[in-house]
Amino acid sequence: MRYNYIAIEGNIGAGKTTLATRISGIYNGKLILEQFEDNPFLAKFYENQEKYAFALELSFLAERYQQLKTELSNQDLFSDFTISDYFLNKSLIFARKTLNDDEYHLFMTLFNIMNANLPRPDLLVHLYASTERLQRNIKHRGREYEQRIADEYLDKIQDSYFNYLRQQPQLRVLVLVINAIDFVAYSSHLEMVLEAIDQEYPRGITRIRLGVDAP
Repeated sequence: MRYNYIAIEGNIGAGKTTLATRISGIYNGKLILEQFEDNPFLAKFYENQEKYAFALELSFLAERYQQLKTELSNQDLFSDFTISDYFLNKSLIFARKTLNDDEYHLFMTLFNIMNANLPRPDLLVHLYASTERLQRNIKHRGREYEQRIADEYLDKIQDSYFNYLRQQPQLRVLVLVINAIDFVAYSSHLEMVLEAIDQEYPRGITRIRLGVDAP
């Protein structure tokens, strides 16, 4: 891989962890995976978003920051690059849709303090899939607390991602549209993704549609 630090992003169920893990194994990368299943507020949030939103977002921010600060500052001499299945800035994206204005402004103040101490990824890969595809993936992986996620919530998160990314011209962002492929099931589809990622891109957003959409 030509990039030293790659972050994989995307909506819930897009395949971030699977892709990051595959890339790490194939190209000898240091893998950083978000430990979201250990968060005690996650299942509670899906039951009562208004009550648990601030606690959830703040705990996620603290956990993500601590993990990235530790992992990115410790050089792994046996790995050729670093790849993670999240980007700290996703904390802002989710918080904007779940917190009220006062909570969000406090959250953003804390985020800015933490984010100033972390390196930015050399390439941010955003996996885009339709809401219908995301719901199929969510049901297939079978996490009980995710089964009641509404289409409207996924739509809001996706809109937030794109709104945020459009305002970050200093980032090098590759948006991969993956509706027509299945890189988990087909090695040839995975090769398409790997080839797309391992290219030189300018700063700003580059969008690539992989495969051919089914009729």
